[in-house]
Amino acid sequence: MPNVPVLPDVLAALPFPTVGIDRAERIVALNAAAEDLLGDGALGRHFITVLRQPALVEAVEQCLADRMPRTARFVAGEVEAEVNYDVSLRKIEGTGVLLMSFQDVTHMTQAGQMRRDFVANVSHELRTPLTSLMGFIETLSGPARDDAAARDRFLEIMSGEAGRMNRLVGDLLSLSRVEAEERVKPTDRVDLTEVLQRTLRNLNPLAVESDVTLVPEFGETPLMLLGDADQLLQVFTNLVENAIKYGGAGKAVEIISETSLRDPALRGPAVRITVRDHGPGIDPMHLPRLTERFYRADSHRSRALGGTGLGLAIVKHILNRHRGRMKIASDLGQGAAFSVILPLDQDPG
Repeated sequence: MPNVPVLPDVLAALPFPTVGIDRAERIVALNAAAEDLLGDGALGRHFITVLRQPALVEAVEQCLADRMPRTARFVAGEVEAEVNYDVSLRKIEGTGVLLMSFQDVTHMTQAGQMRRDFVANVSHELRTPLTSLMGFIETLSGPARDDAAARDRFLEIMSGEAGRMNRLVGDLLSLSRVEAEERVKPTDRVDLTEVLQRTLRNLNPLAVESDVTLVPEFGETPLMLLGDADQLLQVFTNLVENAIKYGGAGKAVEIISETSLRDPALRGPAVRITVRDHGPGIDPMHLPRLTERFYRADSHRSRALGGTGLGLAIVKHILNRHRGRMKIASDLGQGAAFSVILPLDQDPG
């Protein structure tokens, strides 16, 4: 017979949920973490009535029978919020007790799924223009070889598709860079007013071409903070360019700054830059997912306007690096407002 009185003390010292099962296939000990995972009343019950997942039950039965260590998977929680555990099973020599320890590997499972989704999304985004290019090349090499009008039309479309792939590759590289630097806190003092002025100068030709009026409402006063000027320029270029493209011709895009000694989002001195358009707006159901890679509220329109689906994901990672936040507000037919909140530099030197 195992020294059962000692077993609960041993299990209590372990950081992972751990359960002891005896030769009679009953749970003879479990620590507090295991009780939280499996529920009250597990002690003394047959393990099958507590675990209930066939793969794990089979692994326990085999381990009790042949004493060989095993691993199995256990899934807890609801479908929308599953928690995945790797379960290690091992007999304690000379006691007949089987120990099961549960290690939460949800983050690893999610990371693996994110990698698979990312590869699938990139493949999908590249396949469409590549298929188009291959089709036009085949047509130009055959039926349209001597058709000058068709050749010019197809070459223009091919140029657009190649440009789309080039933008996608550029955004992928940019996303990779900002993710690599996300944990490195910026140390340069940057004037955010100057960054905003550069953004509007750079995008003014696009605004004129799109019949959109840029309305700066941030004044000339320097707004100093610790940051990376190039990355902040990328943030506001993305937001203002989106507002120009989606706001609609004949409309205005306002760029508004507000400072606060204690912004509720950052709980300290901050500047809030809001880019507001007066276009068709975004259905609120899409707002929580807009910063996900390749997520588009309107896929067809986004692709038609040259979007890659990565711009707001890049913005999110840059703001994370700057200890900033982004708030999005929109209703259908009421335009959209993207607010960037950044901590102000409290050191005047």
